[in-house]
Formats: sequence, C-alpha cells, structure tokens
Amino acid sequence: MPRVFSGIQPTGDPHIGNYFGAMKNYVKLGDQLGKNSIYCVVDLHAPTNPSAYDPKFLAQRTFDMAVANMAVGLDPEKVIFFVQSHVPEHTQLAWLFTVITPVGELERMTQYKDKAGKLESTPAGLLMYPVLQAADILLYKADTVPVGEDQVQHIELTREIARKFNHAFGDTFPEPRAVLEKDALRIPGLDGSGKMSKSKGEATTIGILEPLDSIWQKLRVAPTDPARVRRTDPGDPDKCLIGDYHKLFSDLPTLETVYSGCRTAGIGCVDCKKLLLGSMTQELTPIQDRAAALRADPDFVRDALSQGAKEARAIAQPVFEEAREKVGFLKL
Repeated sequence: MPRVFSGIQPTGDPHIGNYFGAMKNYVKLGDQLGKNSIYCVVDLHAPTNPSAYDPKFLAQRTFDMAVANMAVGLDPEKVIFFVQSHVPEHTQLAWLFTVITPVGELERMTQYKDKAGKLESTPAGLLMYPVLQAADILLYKADTVPVGEDQVQHIELTREIARKFNHAFGDTFPEPRAVLEKDALRIPGLDGSGKMSKSKGEATTIGILEPLDSIWQKLRVAPTDPARVRRTDPGDPDKCLIGDYHKLFSDLPTLETVYSGCRTAGIGCVDCKKLLLGSMTQELTPIQDRAAALRADPDFVRDALSQGAKEARAIAQPVFEEAREKVGFLKL
C-alpha cells in the first residue's frame, strides 16, 4: 500500500483553490489508505518568508488551519494529522540532507527565485526550504505526495536528494512521486488573472470559512465574459471566471441552466452569480458549521494534534535513527 505525505502552510484560512486542489484529495486518500495517509500543518516553513510571517499570529493560524482541514473532513482517527514542529526529527533529518544538496540546485528553484527577487535581504531559510520539504516527505518514507503544479519541481529535488543519500550512505529512502489533482490544477483568482493565491491579497481569494455575505460582495464585482457588455449580449461560460467556479460547485442541472442562459442571454451575469452563490452555500455551509463546532471545543483539536504527533514520531524516530547511523554518528 502506498504511503502519502503532504503538508499545508498556516498562512490564514484556506481558499477554494486549496480546497479543490489539495484538501479534498487529502480526505479521499485518507479514506482509501487510512494511517498510511500522513498530513501536517507545516509551521516550520512559515518563518522562511518574512513578508508573509508574523510570530504574533503563527500559533493561531496553525490552529485555524488544523480546524479547517478537519472541518473539510480530514478525520484524525483515520489518518495521521499533526503539526510539523511537534516532531523534531523533521529538522534533524533536514540537516543531514543539507550536506548532500548542492546550493546550485536550490538556487534554480523557481519559487526561490520569485520570492527572493521581492526581498531586500534573502534569509538562508528561504533557500533551504526545499531541503526541509524533502525531509518532511522522506522522514516517513512516503512514496506519494499530493501537490499543486507549483510544487512539482520541489518533489523532483526530493527525488534527487533521496538518490544522493542512497548512493552515499546505502539504500534508505524511496523516490516519491508527485500526484496532481487533475480536475483542479489551477483555480483562477477573483481578478481573473492566474492562480488563486493568498500572496495576491484577500480580495482575489474566496476562503472556505469566509462569511457568505463577504463572498457575495466579492462575486458581485468579479469580472465575467467580456463579450457580455449588455444584458442582452450572449456569452460563453467557458471563457468566464464565474463559469469556471460553477464547474467546481454546481450540480448538473444548475450547470445546464448557466450554460444555456449565458449563451442565449436568457440570464444575466448577476443572475449567474446568484446561482453560483447558491451552489457555494450548499458546499461551504456544512464545512463552516463543523469549523464553528471545532473552534468551540479547542481541547478536542489540540488532543487530536497531540495524538497525531505521537503517531508521526513512532514512524519518524526509527527512520531518523537509521539515517543518522548510516551517516556515521555515534550511537548511544
């Protein structure tokens, strides 16, 4: 049976891009693989980007991200779910990997170049981010990693690190493969340009825990098919941001209404947006209700994360001990 590992950063409430691109897949794989599905909130990665990190909010955002994943359906009794910094072997293994990872390989990472180019002074942690990510994955000898398109290059580096370690110290780690959620690779932001991302600001994202009235205010002013200048102009929902969102949220009868109405000018863009809000309400309201119940019982969430860390360490400790012995450290 394959072993899955994936992590999500605690950078605020997840948006619908996270939900369709990763979180729903976590739940599906967890139902299939049980405790061979390992997920964590990767809080150790957060400080690597000073422009997106604030120590005053890290603990709360970590808790909130755990709540969001559990509200979506990630069951800590079925999978292993924990907070990265609660398992110290992540950073310990990452240090062993630094000695075999060329700086040139790290400097070629697209995400590093994009983020470093926006900073006046680049922290070493931003450069080393993919090494810690490799340790996150290989610490559990995971062979399957659900990721977005932007992380595929990092998984290739993880495979290279595994090969280098195995060649230098003996066969230890598998070479994991990236698994993409093909139906939702790039969910566009509300501005209609590129992938939905928190780095572009909240105005371009729709949070899965965002109040529905706030979502409506964003949808109300979102761009639509530019061919529909007037209410009577026909359009093409396949060229429309709102049409893209309908494909994610709406059932077949609603999609048929939207496609027919848009192409014949039988409905206007505001009508189309109202139908979308109805579909989103059906999908998101149960998630938001579960999140509210979890926030009302914080001890349940913390206990689940504590148990998850124990289960993770039960796997991580012997793997790290195997690696450190092969590297040559003194065994007590």
